[in-house]
Amino acid sequence: MSTSMYNVSSKFNTFYTGHVVLSATEQTNLRQKKDLNIERLESGLSEYNTDYNTNYKLIDHKVQGSMAMSTIIQNEENEYDIDVAIIFNKDNLPDGTIATKNMVADALKRKCKRFKTEPEAKTNCVRVDYADGYHIDFAVYRKSQDEDGNDVYEHCGSNWRKRDPEVITNWFNKSNKDNDGNIRTVVRLLKMFCKSRSGWSMPGGLIQSVLAEECIQSKDRIDETFYYTIKKIRDRLEENKEVYNPKDTETSLLLNAKDHQKVKNLHTRLKSYISKLDVLFNSDCNENQALSAWKEFFNHSYWGELVTESTENRTILAKSMYGNYSVEIVTMVEWHPDEYIPLNEVLGPIPKGKRIRFTAKSNFFDFSKIEWEVSNNGDECVEVDDRGHFSEGVSVIENTAYRGVHKMTCRVYRQGVIVCEDDVRIQIK
Repeated sequence: MSTSMYNVSSKFNTFYTGHVVLSATEQTNLRQKKDLNIERLESGLSEYNTDYNTNYKLIDHKVQGSMAMSTIIQNEENEYDIDVAIIFNKDNLPDGTIATKNMVADALKRKCKRFKTEPEAKTNCVRVDYADGYHIDFAVYRKSQDEDGNDVYEHCGSNWRKRDPEVITNWFNKSNKDNDGNIRTVVRLLKMFCKSRSGWSMPGGLIQSVLAEECIQSKDRIDETFYYTIKKIRDRLEENKEVYNPKDTETSLLLNAKDHQKVKNLHTRLKSYISKLDVLFNSDCNENQALSAWKEFFNHSYWGELVTESTENRTILAKSMYGNYSVEIVTMVEWHPDEYIPLNEVLGPIPKGKRIRFTAKSNFFDFSKIEWEVSNNGDECVEVDDRGHFSEGVSVIENTAYRGVHKMTCRVYRQGVIVCEDDVRIQIK
């Protein structure tokens, strides 16, 4: 083993700037959505006040979360979260938190027409869902002053609790600046890893940010900075899986059993996938091995394209050995009882509880066996220890049971040798 890590920093930088960092156009789009919904809220409040003879008025709003910390990453499903603190005067609000959130939801409903769902009052916010995957969370605050004239903010959750809407953003931005911008870089890349498999259930951005800030290892190269920081996060979680609010170290960020499980999942995944990067420290490591290791870590097409040439060479070799045999998987989903539709006609992920029929269509008939391999992926199948299984036949039927992206592989044998194969990926929600 070598003490130095194989250097792919130039390609890593290209991955980071081209596939991780959110484009300026998309950032502008998110800001416009935020501004539009603030306008809707103010207009809806005006109508609400007229109908109920009230005088509720928004006095300020502040962007929060990943948008304020500039850690939003590219997301192929456009599932972007926009967090906005909306602030009212304390003496001009209902006393109860439920009444306050319902008032905000009512005002938004008046102006948010033809949405995926109506604006909904949740425990800690009022949410507006867009059909294309975006959602905006309005966190409601009330503002007053203490005896010394200092501003006091209280957040509207299950109860009113003192909380400054900017304290986390200010903490993160200062820490990031003190570390030459490396914390933001690591958080973006760590988010990319956590979102790399749809079946994973991983901690949210704030918990990832707290761990990255605590464990940051600044190096000269971006790939080394990321590697050594996530390695320290892994070791830190080995010792202690609790994560506290960075500005209130007596308050845990893990609110329930699900949050604790997500942190355990992060630790498990880091242990598994950091070990796949060990090849980077081999004295005889070559570029193709290094690129393949990062491909397996991030599960992203960018890295796959960099190793395409060797894949094409393997394909040419296979054809020279076996000839031009081919098979195609025809996939049909039982959408209604005994009524199957093609997979490409299903819009979005397939719900649980559906039956899927897979049929092999080969360009030859003298095959000796058709084998199917189900590869399950995601936390739900891991919990019940069902990673997959094998079956045989021209056609097979499987049930959708676990959330995530699963793979069905068909292999066709001739005279006991695999001569062709095909696979299809199924996303289940």
